[in-house]
Amino acid sequence: MVSQILISIYNLLSSLINIYRLLLVVYFLMSWLPGAYQSGLGQLLARICEPYVSFFRRFVPPIGMFSLAGLVALLALSLIEMGLGPLFDIIYQLLYQLGIS
Repeated sequence: MVSQILISIYNLLSSLINIYRLLLVVYFLMSWLPGAYQSGLGQLLARICEPYVSFFRRFVPPIGMFSLAGLVALLALSLIEMGLGPLFDIIYQLLYQLGIS
């Protein structure tokens, strides 16, 4: 029972991370289109993506005209997703040792 709940939560979080990663990629690709950020979709994606990406812009300086903060943001998101599996495994092992299963 608990293992099924943990699996469901893991799958939900993993799916949300993948959706957010896709939104970030679309947001970054919009920079290649003039005026795309001023469109309705661009403004919506800016409200969703910019708070996360702006965190990385504080630490990753641009190189010339190019900002690598987006790549670092995507890498960090991938590392977070990779850490979900081991984290949920630890939670399951702890619950199993406590006799909650």
